[in-house]
Amino acid sequence: MLIQWFPGHMAKTKRLIIEHLKMVDVAVELLDARIPVSSANPMVEQLIQGKNHLVILNKADLADPEVTEQWVSFYKGKGIRVIPVSSTSNKDRKKLLAAIKETAAPALEKWKRRGIRNRSARIMILGIPNVGKSTLINRLAGTAATRTANTPGHTRGKQWVRLAQGLDLLDTPGVLWPKFDDQVAALRLAATGAIAGDVFDSFEVVSALLKDLSVRSPEVLKEKYGIDDPEEDTLLMIEKVGRRRGSLLQGGAVDTARAQQAVLSDFRSGKLGRITLDGVPGDYYENQ
Repeated sequence: MLIQWFPGHMAKTKRLIIEHLKMVDVAVELLDARIPVSSANPMVEQLIQGKNHLVILNKADLADPEVTEQWVSFYKGKGIRVIPVSSTSNKDRKKLLAAIKETAAPALEKWKRRGIRNRSARIMILGIPNVGKSTLINRLAGTAATRTANTPGHTRGKQWVRLAQGLDLLDTPGVLWPKFDDQVAALRLAATGAIAGDVFDSFEVVSALLKDLSVRSPEVLKEKYGIDDPEEDTLLMIEKVGRRRGSLLQGGAVDTARAQQAVLSDFRSGKLGRITLDGVPGDYYENQ
């Protein structure tokens, strides 16, 4: 089953972004630190060319810290400012505000040369659904400035948020590209919760996630689910998950649907540990 998802409001969002980019000084791209490649929208990269660019690796507290450091080095090597942040803590707020101001400084200097000295820096935050944009804006503003939800695609329309620190943020709904050319990325997006659950086959997503874990964290499978053989058939893995978690039907058969949801819930909540599914591209190391 191919994952394809591009609701009509997302097509409108693309037009909204194009319409308002001229008013924005900094494009803040919000990525999931567990899947920086899969959560990076190629359409966004094209749209923000020529803009001052800041990358925020959100949910870094759920990602492998060593791999996150590799991603930080990767972006810095491309001349892009990057900040890893926690999905739940407010301790990164000052660091984020400072990074945004520094990224906006060249644009504000241009305005000053034109005689406009008190203009706030204008920021656009871009990211796929459910990557944490609304929560980030609330954190930066210090208040519940936007509605939040765990349902992908919840935020609607444009919302300007004034920050006391002289920063105006333009929030937009999450954007997904119209075709998933890379189904590996699509499956990883589904595993993190970025894609609504009614548009993918949970068995395929969980199977792919278990295969990823068997390569990256086989010890987790053994410890959490009693899976000793990382090359075992994924259906057998799911059955072991079900028995370990007590997801059984009447008569003792495994409730595979509940077992699959248990794997997704454990991964998304960090109960499996800090895991990153997307590694830095191989050519990055070749060029070091």
